[in-house]
Amino acid sequence: MTMIKELITNDEFVGFYLLKELELKQTNTSPAKDYFDLVLCDASGQLPAKYWDVKETERDNFSPMTLVKVQGIVQLYQEKPQVKISRIRNVRDEDGVSLTNFVRAAPMGATELLEVINKVIESISDPVIRDIVGFCVDKVREKLAHYPAAKMHHHAYFAGLAYHIVRMLEMGEFLCKQRSFLNADMIKAGIILHDIAKPEEMIAHLGVVSDYSIQGKLIGHIAMAASWITEAALRLELPLDSEQVIGLQHLILSHHNLGEWGSPVQPQTAEAVALHHIDAMDAKLQMAEDALSATSDKELWTQPIRGLENKALYRTPLL
Repeated sequence: MTMIKELITNDEFVGFYLLKELELKQTNTSPAKDYFDLVLCDASGQLPAKYWDVKETERDNFSPMTLVKVQGIVQLYQEKPQVKISRIRNVRDEDGVSLTNFVRAAPMGATELLEVINKVIESISDPVIRDIVGFCVDKVREKLAHYPAAKMHHHAYFAGLAYHIVRMLEMGEFLCKQRSFLNADMIKAGIILHDIAKPEEMIAHLGVVSDYSIQGKLIGHIAMAASWITEAALRLELPLDSEQVIGLQHLILSHHNLGEWGSPVQPQTAEAVALHHIDAMDAKLQMAEDALSATSDKELWTQPIRGLENKALYRTPLL
C-alpha cells in the first residue's frame, strides 16, 4: 500500500487509510449535489480529499476516526495536493487492518515520556513549586499518556503533548546550565505546566483531535492552567500572593507572548522569556521536522507550513 507521504501529483492509488475528518457539503451548482469533504491520513501524514456525487445511500455510511478503503488520484488544487476519490468503502474484518497501524505516535513511548516528566518533578528542589506542579499534573495524568499537543500545528499525534514537554525539558536543562541566573525550578515547572490543560481543552482519540471542549472554547488552556495553580495553592494552603504562585501563573499567562496569540500579559521575568522561546523553538522545529518527514523523497520542497509564515521548506542535499 502506498503511504500518504509517497503520493505525488497524478498518482493513481488504492489503499487503506484513516478517515480523520468528514463533512457532508453541497456544491454551488444548480441543482446542488452532495459531496464529502474529507481528510485521509496514515502514520506518515495526511491529505485533504473530495468525494463528489455522494449517493443518498452513502450519506450516513461513513464517520470520522474509522478506516476506509479508497481508490483515487492525487490532483493539485490551489497549488496543494488533494485526492479525488472515485471509490470508497468502510474496512471489513477480512481486510486484516488495525486502526492503531494508521495512527501517528511520538517517537518515544508514552511510559518512557511520563517517567521522564515524573523524575523532573521529583528533582524540583522548592517544595511549594514541586507540590503545585504535582497537583496540576495529577489532574490530567491519564490523558497525558496519549494526548496530542495541538489539533494541527505541532506534536499533533499520540503522546505528542508529553513528547513536547520532554523535548522542552531537554532545552531548559541546557539553558539553565548555560545561563546560571535562571531559576531552574521555575523553568522546569513552567515547561511542564505551560500546556498542561490541553487535555481538557481538546477532545481527542488516539492522538487525533475531533473538536475543542466547551471549556476549551470558552476559557482556553492558558486560563485553565492558571486557575489550576490557584486551586493548588488553596488546596495546599499556600498564600495566593507568594512568589511561587504568582511566578508560576505569570509563566503560564505569558508563554504565548502576545495578546493575539492568547497571552493576556507579556513575559516580564527572565524565566518567562526563556519559556516562551523554548516553547516556540520546539514547536517550530517540530513543524519543520513533520513537514520534511511527510514529504516524498522525490520532492525537494515541502508543502507551505502555516506556523512558519506559510513558507515551504527546501530539503537540503545533505538530507
